Amino acid sequence: MTRILLVDDSSFVRKMMRRMLEPQGFQVAGEAGNGEEGVNLYKQLKPDVVIMDMTMPVKGGLEASKEILSEFPRARIVLLTAMERTNIVEEAKAIGIKHHLRKPFKPSDIIETIRKVIV
Repeated sequence: MTRILLVDDSSFVRKMMRRMLEPQGFQVAGEAGNGEEGVNLYKQLKPDVVIMDMTMPVKGGLEASKEILSEFPRARIVLLTAMERTNIVEEAKAIGIKHHLRKPFKPSDIIETIRKVIV
């Protein structure tokens, strides 16, 4: 079973993602409300995939992802962004994030992206 860490400052978004993922056979291993919590939980849980929001308090998604990838280069991170700026995607790729989703997304988008990530 694929274990997923959800990192988003919106508890509503985390609940919505959990409701999308669990019926599809994914396990939500943990949830974090900001990037710093996300980094700490990643170190504890070592999930298969991280779904990381871009904009959060304390530590943003790019900064948290960079920190995770520096210590765990094989970490698989999907960056979520509501922003239209393409340089964000380029920045994400430059630090090793291969997948991203734009908010709002459909349940099928997130399921399909996770399946691509875990291959």
